[in-house]
Amino acid sequence: MIFNSLDYIAFLVLVLVCHWALPRHRWRNLFLLVASYFFYCYVHLWFLLLILFTTTANYLCGLGITRLPQRKKTVLLLGITLSLGLLGVYKYFNFFVDNLAAVLELAGLPTFKTTLSVMLPVGISFYTFQAMGYSIDVYRGQLEARRDFLDFALFVSFFPQLVAGPIERAGNLLPQVEKERRFSLEAARSGVLLLLWGFFKKLVIADNVAQIADRIFALDNAGFYLLWTGAFAFSIQILADFWAYTDIARGSARLLGFELVRNFDHPYLSRSPADFWRRWHMSLSYWFRDYVYIPLGGSRVGPWRGAFNIMITFLLSGLWHGASWNFVIWGGYHGLLVLGERMLRRLIPAGHRPIPWLLPLKVLGTYALVTVGWMMFRETDLHWLLKLLSLSPGQYTPLDVSVAAYLLGLVFLYSLPLWLHAAYDHFAGDAGGDQATMAWPRALAQAVVGGLLLLGILILRSPESSTFIYFQF
Repeated sequence: MIFNSLDYIAFLVLVLVCHWALPRHRWRNLFLLVASYFFYCYVHLWFLLLILFTTTANYLCGLGITRLPQRKKTVLLLGITLSLGLLGVYKYFNFFVDNLAAVLELAGLPTFKTTLSVMLPVGISFYTFQAMGYSIDVYRGQLEARRDFLDFALFVSFFPQLVAGPIERAGNLLPQVEKERRFSLEAARSGVLLLLWGFFKKLVIADNVAQIADRIFALDNAGFYLLWTGAFAFSIQILADFWAYTDIARGSARLLGFELVRNFDHPYLSRSPADFWRRWHMSLSYWFRDYVYIPLGGSRVGPWRGAFNIMITFLLSGLWHGASWNFVIWGGYHGLLVLGERMLRRLIPAGHRPIPWLLPLKVLGTYALVTVGWMMFRETDLHWLLKLLSLSPGQYTPLDVSVAAYLLGLVFLYSLPLWLHAAYDHFAGDAGGDQATMAWPRALAQAVVGGLLLLGILILRSPESSTFIYFQF
């Protein structure tokens, strides 16, 4: 079931009514678990077996770590092996087999052709990492193992963030699952506003810009300026698309009494590549930082080992996104950007004060580098990717330039709400005020903004809707 559908709206309304109508907390959790499994298996029932396997493996792993402290490392390795094994079979089996066959062929050795013809289960990368994070936290002593299977299963499968995150930490979401939840009118208002903002980002911004990007990249002989207009369009599409999913997830959860973590912090205002990864897909970035980069030694080791740790982390992050070399290249590209930034920082004298007028140039430069990376992310055909990246500014026709200028302006207009939102958060987001005094003005402002968003969706929504990009991961 996809968020941008009438089916989901009907499902969410039904879940909200039934959830708050149930008199006991235990019944609410049981109902939410059944609803989450229905949501996940809406198209394919066999998906339920996979999420149950991951849930059970990590639930037993947590209990085993607690009951067998002398063998807790073995228990953790077993739990991680089972989780990653399932993920590897369904997501990476064909990728590794195909590449092994290609290597054998290049070496002149007998080769083979074996493929696993199964559909990639949606969200498997997200809930696998979420469940594994729980097991690792129990192993580290940062979390107590849960004995209640129902609550733990709801933590793994909670439907708003099940398919595309954010990847929740057990320390944040599990206590919310376990405690009594009470309906809040303020949370309901802000939750509805988040839903409308998410639908606006998806239906008006992402889907409209997607049509421009798709049509540009479908051209065989587009010039330099037109193709990089397509890259700009895709950069807006992927931000609005993924951010939309997160907003709809957070809004849906808030209506049910849960608060999910933020996943984006205006990433295109980043001042450096490292700053970008502190703002983009934050739940995944921090997951790799805490469970991969720091355990490898982080920056506490020598410069060469530190550089190795960064590259391994980014290469694995790229591979997490998909079983294709373009994602690995994309991850490696960002790893090199972060390493380059660190090298430049070492050249800056100690005590040097930032130059204010350089800030816009830093933001624009970081955005340009990120956009180049999005080309690697989008194009799975490496030969086509090399062709795009090898184009020179001199390769164009007058028609290319005029069409590119028109489409560039159109994309900017569609993306304008994102920039206005960033400006509002920067200048007014931290404004204080007495909560009681601000209650009615805030409610009125929410109603006005919500009405404008709904009107924008009804008038400006794209005639063609697409699946969320991160559903494939």
